[in-house]
Amino acid sequence: MDEVLDAENKRMTDNLANKASRLKLLALDIDRETDTQNRYLIDGMDSDFSSVTGLLTGSVKRFSGMVKSGRDNRKLLCYISIGVVVLFFILYFLVSHAHT
Repeated sequence: MDEVLDAENKRMTDNLANKASRLKLLALDIDRETDTQNRYLIDGMDSDFSSVTGLLTGSVKRFSGMVKSGRDNRKLLCYISIGVVVLFFILYFLVSHAHT
């Protein structure tokens, strides 16, 4: 009887060890995948931020040039600024009503 119980305990112990080993491998795979995805996101975001920074820098330079130039450009700049603000509120209104 003791031999049967010992054999059963050994079989169950081996089964538990195999499951623990598989769980450890799964956890390591998840860790590797997480690191890979984080690197992918960070690299993608860095390049996106770099391109946006370049775009914004160019826009600010053009905007500054418009402000420094004559009176007619100031009127145009004022109209464009008002248009952008109105467009922002329209988009905000549309997005807020789309969620409800």
